[in-house]
Amino acid sequence: MCAGVHGVLEGYFSLRHRELPAATGLLADVWKEYAKADSRYMTSDDFTVAMETVTAWAWGPLSFLTFLAFLRRHPTRYVLQLLVSLGQLYGDVLYFATEALAGWSHSDPHPLYFWGYFVGLNGVWVLVPGALLADACRHLAAAQRALDRPRHKAH
Repeated sequence: MCAGVHGVLEGYFSLRHRELPAATGLLADVWKEYAKADSRYMTSDDFTVAMETVTAWAWGPLSFLTFLAFLRRHPTRYVLQLLVSLGQLYGDVLYFATEALAGWSHSDPHPLYFWGYFVGLNGVWVLVPGALLADACRHLAAAQRALDRPRHKAH
């Protein structure tokens, strides 16, 4: 799901942000609807473009690689989970922080737009990566504990 959302939806924004206000079509309409909650998406705001570009082209493909690593039980699966989760969490913290520092000037106070779109949709990208980050840390710590146990040598 992450790879799809990041690659398709945010990838579209990353590539088409300048022409978005005049664009038509499903993906343009999705972004125009979301922009009711955060007007930065209609102005090619530098932070928003940079954040969505990193999300689309780094976290999207890494999310897919993480999915494949879990399917194949690859040893790097929890390291990838940790990296993607930390990156998504960091991006969302910056997303909320930059708007808070701007005095919420780009956010519509209407409850649907602020609480539903701005807080609700983005809150998912705090809660899920937060839980996955904790899960990855538990697994990596358990693996390290197993490696740190004293080994008995056979005589």
